[in-house]
Amino acid sequence: MPLGFEIGFDRPWFLLLLIIVPVMWAFSYNSLAGLGRGRCILALAFRSLVVGLLVFAIADAKWQRSTDRLTVLYLLDQSESISVAKRKMMLDFAYESVKQHRRDQKQDKAGVIIFGGNAKIESAPHDGEIPSIGKIESNIGLETGATNLASALKLAKASFPEDTARRVVIISDGNQNNGDAIEVAQKMADDGIGIDVVPVDLIPGAEVSVEKVVIPMDIRKGQKFDTRVVINNEAPNGETVSGKLRLTRKTAQNEELVDEQNITLEPGKTIVGFTSQLDRSAVYTTEAVFVPDQGQNDSISQNNSASAFTQVRGKGKVLLIEDVFHPGEFLHLVERLQLNAIEVDVIQSDSLFTTPAELLQYDSVILANLPRAAGSDDSNADIQSFSDAQIQMLVDNCEHMGCGIVMLGGDRAFGAGGWSNTPLEEAMPVDFQIKNDKVSAVGALALMMHASEMANGNYWQVKIGEEAVKVLGPMDYCGVIDWSDFGGNPKWLWKMPTGVDRIFGNRNKMLAFINGMKPGDMPDFNAPMKVMLNGLVKVNASMKHVIIISDGDPTPPTAALLQQFIKANIKITTVAVGTHGPAGSSPLQKIANQTGGKYYVVKNPKALPKIYQREARRVAKPVIKESESGMRVVGVSGTSDHEIIRGIDVSQLPPFLGYVMTTRKKSNLVEQLALSNDPGNDGGENSTLLATWRYGNGRTIAFTSDAGKKWTAKWFNTEVYDKFFVQMVRHSMRPITEDANFSVASELKDGVARIVVTALDENEELINFLNLSGTGIKNSANSTETEAVNLEFNQVGPGRYVAEHPVEGTGNLLYTIFPGDGYERLNAGINVPYSTEFSDRQANIPLLETLSQMTPRGGKPGVTLDPLLEPRAEWFNSGELNKQGRTALSESLTTNTFRPTLSAAIGIQDIWPWLLVLCGTAFFSDVFVRRVSASPVAIISCFAAVFSAIGLVALLVPTILESGFKVEMPIVDWWTIAAVIALLSVYVAFYLSFFVTSDWFTERFETVKQKLFRRRAETAAASIDRLKSRKAEIERGIESRRATTKFVPENETNVSGSKKLDEIIASEIEKTPAMPPKIHRDKLDADESNSYTSRLLDAKRKVKHQQRKTDK
Repeated sequence: MPLGFEIGFDRPWFLLLLIIVPVMWAFSYNSLAGLGRGRCILALAFRSLVVGLLVFAIADAKWQRSTDRLTVLYLLDQSESISVAKRKMMLDFAYESVKQHRRDQKQDKAGVIIFGGNAKIESAPHDGEIPSIGKIESNIGLETGATNLASALKLAKASFPEDTARRVVIISDGNQNNGDAIEVAQKMADDGIGIDVVPVDLIPGAEVSVEKVVIPMDIRKGQKFDTRVVINNEAPNGETVSGKLRLTRKTAQNEELVDEQNITLEPGKTIVGFTSQLDRSAVYTTEAVFVPDQGQNDSISQNNSASAFTQVRGKGKVLLIEDVFHPGEFLHLVERLQLNAIEVDVIQSDSLFTTPAELLQYDSVILANLPRAAGSDDSNADIQSFSDAQIQMLVDNCEHMGCGIVMLGGDRAFGAGGWSNTPLEEAMPVDFQIKNDKVSAVGALALMMHASEMANGNYWQVKIGEEAVKVLGPMDYCGVIDWSDFGGNPKWLWKMPTGVDRIFGNRNKMLAFINGMKPGDMPDFNAPMKVMLNGLVKVNASMKHVIIISDGDPTPPTAALLQQFIKANIKITTVAVGTHGPAGSSPLQKIANQTGGKYYVVKNPKALPKIYQREARRVAKPVIKESESGMRVVGVSGTSDHEIIRGIDVSQLPPFLGYVMTTRKKSNLVEQLALSNDPGNDGGENSTLLATWRYGNGRTIAFTSDAGKKWTAKWFNTEVYDKFFVQMVRHSMRPITEDANFSVASELKDGVARIVVTALDENEELINFLNLSGTGIKNSANSTETEAVNLEFNQVGPGRYVAEHPVEGTGNLLYTIFPGDGYERLNAGINVPYSTEFSDRQANIPLLETLSQMTPRGGKPGVTLDPLLEPRAEWFNSGELNKQGRTALSESLTTNTFRPTLSAAIGIQDIWPWLLVLCGTAFFSDVFVRRVSASPVAIISCFAAVFSAIGLVALLVPTILESGFKVEMPIVDWWTIAAVIALLSVYVAFYLSFFVTSDWFTERFETVKQKLFRRRAETAAASIDRLKSRKAEIERGIESRRATTKFVPENETNVSGSKKLDEIIASEIEKTPAMPPKIHRDKLDADESNSYTSRLLDAKRKVKHQQRKTDK
């Protein structure tokens, strides 16, 4: 009879260690001979068992058993191509299918997974019915605008338990537009997973969709061009649909209505044309939107719009971004660039770009003395800042699209502007942090935070601490006051070694400390501010700053302490969060005003990072190098012919008054073109004035002084000013040539983007054998993150080059194409306004049938069930499927989704823990055999019962625990449990019997017994002594009464001696007092010499003796 299980090993090579067993027998047999032959062999057998079990455990023994239990996962398509009523019907089908077909006696499991563009678990696999609550609960975060069947299959595969057969039931229309379901399904079939499908028919209805907008990608200024809009009317009965077609055109700055027409659509496709012209160079997004006159003529509104990109080329265009709180600072530079045929758009930091498409029209972006976070000195509430996403867009536009970046210096730029440790720093040819301890440009920042009443206030304070450590330079110092010890003394959060320590080498440790920080409530400002002052005065930093974040409740600091901060030139910025009105915020405002710091009032915790980014600039002030007498420009040998400074003798430039210190990147690609003479002993490492390098497909330039407002004012109105800055900006721009005529066409079809380039030279001749390359950026419609795309072009005909790549999801695709040296870079774009989810009008039955026909390993192919019927209102009562509805589902429910047509599953379980338990028992048994003298036959019988019980428990307990002791468990399992309990009882009985008969137990039992009986004997002796004492007391009383009675015999001579003796005895008896009634004389000791009877007999003997003498 097969056992239904096997024992395997994951590391079988460890079984070679079993060679220890015969070696142990050879060396241990003689040493154990004194036990006798039987006990010696038994002891060695147990030792061998210990070694064997240990080796099996090291070899990772596995218990493998086959099972026909089945887990079925229902995959419900919740994409918007399926009606809401039908999506509800899917859940009802899964519920009824499990209820009718799941085998309770096998503990079959069932679960539900919902999917659209992604997949989520609605009900994890379990051995019970699917909860029927009438609606999907896990649809939050589900992307319903797409269908990714492959993601649902992957999630199902990962969700199956390991010890059951597996099957998925797909309920979908099969219109996948992301992923490859067939590839994933084939891997599942290879793993033995079966697939059933339930098709969902799509009921055709009136539908109008805008398929595409066709527009030339590259056009010239003033050139007329045609825009064509393709609209598809899928009327099932050949009906016409009337409505309005609206055409709009957008740029980064504005949006305008191009045209609006009333049109009537015949069944099929209709092309509507528009003619227009553009007089301004830019990248335009043209969008067409159709609005039907009657809503019933259009069942899906998401596919009623489409858009396309076009670029109007000019001589070159740059974007200059200035600080909103310092407008017009670079007006002179803008005017000089425009006079030199460079078109300039100026925007301020409060109206930044939001999408990559807005940057595509520019050949270079100038950051003019621009901080990452800007704020007015007169207002605490208005702080503008670059988001992480905007910084990434700027850098991606340079790296992938070839746009240049020019960073102009000033007191708010580079490291002084809070740009350290950002992607922008990575893109520039210089680092914004000073990494030279010989340079005194070092700042020190101390933070003090405690619990506030603002929602998530403590969380945001921790985030502020993290930002502090991330933004500060490696040579800067940072410290955080910890007030997590409620009622205790303030202390530094870290002590490495002073509390205010250098960032270099400690950044990760500091971040770990801050992440574990839990700010507590602080009673007063004085104590922690003293700690901060003592810590800051000990560090050698040229700028020291304190930030206090508080609700204003602690007791204000003393005037003397604030005076010490002022004397040490330490400014304190205070941030009031969750204060109790003016009274609570007044102490904070006083601290800031008296020390020369800033005072902020924050009601939204999200503003805290912006405040810190601005305040970090105070600590970074030491990187600014200024000189009232001026500094000279020093040229770098071998760079005089560089494009930026060609024709300029930089050593003859007028003196400048200041610049921002940086650190030159250690890369051979960095071109350092000009230095400052102060400091002149650093080898140019930190005194870079002008540097550039290529970053990806673009160029970045760092000019660390300003453009004439403050530091280079002496350069104004000189020829060198125009030449220097115009050549600098042109070097950063995309190259522009007019020697060739390239056309670009792009389209999206069946989820694949196709970009076609036709190359013509100035004579309209085809250009062959170009080495075209390109990159793109995809900006998802549902996310702010971008994704890079690489284009590989192949020449498919004379002068014709094609690149293709797959596209998933919706959003904008922007491309930059590089024809090669000497040719202008090209731009192209594709807009995916809506998913094919909203254009598919029929179920993909062939795909679903292909999935179900895959044969799982060791099993039979799946089946395609009857399609779900279109739901009707009368099938539901209060949202629940009624009897009529269940009857309508009966056709689809006839197929048993829990049918046993798959290969049996193999359950694998580690048994090394049980082997270690047996090993411990065997070791104890070995000691028992050698220490306890008993019959070998009895010992063998005992341990046979022991190991039988343990063996059965090791095999059966996993099954028992897995079944959960359910009432419906087969009766044989209960008998098994009873047998295990009986064998365990035998095991205990045998062990107790041998234990009781052992010498060790006997000796200790006798000792205990003697102690116990000695105690009982002592108790009895004490009772007897008490009785004897009582008896002696009574007898003394009797003797005292008798002594008071005098004995006088009668002197009668005529009485015979014998008679007289009798009379005397009788007389004495009569005179003797009666004995106490409660004293039983017969129980007293008769041998006592002083008893009453003994004295009476002695008296009688004396009388008889005297009588004999008288008779004689």
